[in-house]
Amino acid sequence: MTEPKIIFEDEYILVIDKPHGVVVNRSETQKEETIQDWLSIRAGSNKTNKTNSTNITNEIYDKTKEYYERAGIVHRLDKDTSGVLLIAKNPEVFANIQNQFKEREVVKEYIALVHGDLKEKLGRTNFVFTIDAPIGRNPRNRMKWAVVEGGREALTIFNFQFSIVKDQGCFSLIKCKPKTGRTHQIRVHLTALGYPIVGDPLYLGKKIRTMDLEWCPRMFLHAVKLGITHPVSGKEVVFESSLPNELQILVKN
Repeated sequence: MTEPKIIFEDEYILVIDKPHGVVVNRSETQKEETIQDWLSIRAGSNKTNKTNSTNITNEIYDKTKEYYERAGIVHRLDKDTSGVLLIAKNPEVFANIQNQFKEREVVKEYIALVHGDLKEKLGRTNFVFTIDAPIGRNPRNRMKWAVVEGGREALTIFNFQFSIVKDQGCFSLIKCKPKTGRTHQIRVHLTALGYPIVGDPLYLGKKIRTMDLEWCPRMFLHAVKLGITHPVSGKEVVFESSLPNELQILVKN
């Protein structure tokens, strides 16, 4: 597994730059070579920082089991998505940050390259647009998610950056700011719009995906920014990750 880069660390949180192609949490189908395994090795034989506080609320007690099961990993990034990932170092911090996600107080920003010219579709440049469409399991393929009636609320704000013309066609670079945290949310919303992400192994057809891999080595989706209220200091903190080199080179003019 590619070693994650540490973006920030203090006594309470660890922020890493997750490489693409790495699964975050262990599962029945993925039991090694995960970020969770890396954290266990780093901590030493699955040791985790335990809290000594005597002022733990019932909410934090309820979160303790989940904290240890997930090795403090507060949120998820898809296997093929790279970028900022946050880990809590004790159950109190874990509960605090998860609550910030629940209350939509966390700032999340991704960069994606998609098929098609969004400028042409919307008729103007430097625009911001919103997709507010519920997401649930795709009834025709349970491995996928889709915009479906009766799905869970999902809201994403997009900001068009610029178009790119290549031999393979026209593409658009966009910033994506999910306000909710549904599985594959950005990928599903863009696919539903008709502008799927370049290199997406699940939501692109096999032919287009194969063509993408001839010039783009991976799915072009990267978590560039994560902002939270520090659970102890109370200060607003923002963590950032630049586009990896293999993606930067594809969008340089």
